Amino acid sequence: MRFAIALLTIICIASVIGTVLQQHEPAVNYTNQFGPFWAEVFLTLKLNAVYSAWWFLLILAFLVVSTSLCIARNTPKIIADLKNYKENIREKSLQAFHHKAQGHLAGTPEAEAQRIGQMLAGGGWKVRLQERDAGADHKGWMVAAKAGGANRIGYIAAHSAIVLVCLGGLLDGDLIVRAQTWLGGKSVYTGGGLVSEVKPEHRLPENNPTFRGNLVVAEGSQSSTAILSQSDGVLLQELPFAIELKKFIVEYYSTGMPKLFASDIVIHDKATGEKEEARVEVNHPASFKGIQIYQSSFDDGGSRVKLRAVPMAAASKPFEIEGQIGGSSEITNGNEKLTLEYTGLRVINVENMTREGSGVDVRKVDLRQSLNDRLGAADKSVNKQELRNVGPSISYKLRDASGQAREFNNYMLPVDTGDGTPVFLLGVRDTPAEQFRYLRVPADEDGSMQGFMGMREALLDPAQRERAVHNYASKAVEPGRPELTEQLAISAARALNLFAGAEAIKGEQKGGLQAISDFMEEAVPEGEREKAAGVLLRILNGTLLELNTLSRQKQGKPPLAENEANGRWLNQAILALSDINFYPAPVAMELTDFTQVQASVFQVARAPGKTVVYLGCLLLILGVFAMLYVRERRLWVWLAPQGAGLAGTQAIMALSFNRKTLDADRELAQLRQKLLASP
Repeated sequence: MRFAIALLTIICIASVIGTVLQQHEPAVNYTNQFGPFWAEVFLTLKLNAVYSAWWFLLILAFLVVSTSLCIARNTPKIIADLKNYKENIREKSLQAFHHKAQGHLAGTPEAEAQRIGQMLAGGGWKVRLQERDAGADHKGWMVAAKAGGANRIGYIAAHSAIVLVCLGGLLDGDLIVRAQTWLGGKSVYTGGGLVSEVKPEHRLPENNPTFRGNLVVAEGSQSSTAILSQSDGVLLQELPFAIELKKFIVEYYSTGMPKLFASDIVIHDKATGEKEEARVEVNHPASFKGIQIYQSSFDDGGSRVKLRAVPMAAASKPFEIEGQIGGSSEITNGNEKLTLEYTGLRVINVENMTREGSGVDVRKVDLRQSLNDRLGAADKSVNKQELRNVGPSISYKLRDASGQAREFNNYMLPVDTGDGTPVFLLGVRDTPAEQFRYLRVPADEDGSMQGFMGMREALLDPAQRERAVHNYASKAVEPGRPELTEQLAISAARALNLFAGAEAIKGEQKGGLQAISDFMEEAVPEGEREKAAGVLLRILNGTLLELNTLSRQKQGKPPLAENEANGRWLNQAILALSDINFYPAPVAMELTDFTQVQASVFQVARAPGKTVVYLGCLLLILGVFAMLYVRERRLWVWLAPQGAGLAGTQAIMALSFNRKTLDADRELAQLRQKLLASP
């Protein structure tokens, strides 16, 4: 019993771990979340796949064997004891019971035995009468009764329940699937590619007695192959039917979290060709040929997107490209070939736009502090004060020839972050463990990037920079002072060239505000830097304003009017022009159009152990209830004639319990009053 309890405790702890720790995730996910040390511990102990770990299955098997042996050893004794009334107990032994009573009855022993037996039987007791020799040619009667035998049955039911639950777990676990990989010639698939190209040794047959896997079906398509995740790869499970997704329906809460998943499907029977329509919702599965179809989640089913390449490097050129989510395209940046991988399309992005915690870090241009944690996903923070749908976003990767890739997440529409200047958010991160860093590109009056990109193009053009410097110097100095105009033009040209990255500082052509900062450290004494920096930044702002005017003239637009909104736009444009020098890709892909295709993720399961587990749970409830709330009691009443020629019957009663309770004395008194009281 102690061994079984110890095993059961370990199983409970392992089940808690399996519930808290996400199962069957890629190894890199555990490394990113817990670090390399703990990730290695989890993988070594198979905590990433608890329910299919060899030690978990072994413990289940040991618990089944241990509990089964316990049942086999004790059940015959219990059944034999239930059949035994123990009517052969000696009358002298009744005197040794703790709960006993005596009385004198008026009738003969036989009559009193019949009376007492009938009264006990009417109270739910099982009774057996025995006539035996009472000495001196007198006959006595032993009344043996018992009640609460369900207490012993509860012991068998509770222990049998443990066996059934464990057997159900073994049946619905990976034991049979693993047996097919160990003994059936099947092997785990660790590669990639199309499902149709996977070889038969990685596929499980349709008549597999138990499995649980995932099936992804895009709208307008059908699939009949489920994927079973294993700790070191996947197995493919062939289904006796195909699932066609007619329409996927999803509704959202105001927080952006989905509140309804529903799939209208058609089930195609492979054997008969028959079709059956069904609707699958969360907690409302469909069933076909003993296989349950659950609504698990949803995914992109291969949406088609149109992108425009926005140049981030001087040598890059704009172009347009079309692709499909899940696919890839080859693009060329000079002599460098890059692979553009379309990884995700989100049509709805509901984010928390509260001002609390907003960051002002030039290197990490944030939307809000809360969005810095998880931008592009539904915000789950408690402090939700201004939730807003900021529109669609596209996720993609740019992979170089060596296989190294960065991940990007760009929003289709400009977003007002709270300061009144809508900006395009262009996110990037080097690894999945990092948070996205966002470049904020201000939107012009037409809601596009063209105003900013025209200003950047002018900044990279030496002729345009020269004209902007000339215009600024001539406007900033009063007429008739050519020496000041020339001196201001030199300072303005130096500042603008540094900002454009046309001059090297400390041996590097950095550009942006970082170049201005490095120049101040190199050319200006420390005590004068603050004052000189203020002057130089005023000159730079004025020159950039002239540069923007020239770029707008080239686009056929009038100069920016002097107002607060345009001032904020220009400030944001200057920050973006500075930050663009640190953008780690030659182009940023702008989402211009898309055709969404939804996909539904189903969990399909054949679980014969479910019925076994349900039966085990029922037995466990009944068994525990019987053991806790049903008391086993045995009662003996010895009836013998009075001695020395006296009339009547001498009665001795004894009562026993399987466990002591506070009601024992009261029940004895009630039985004495009922059975032994003289009429």
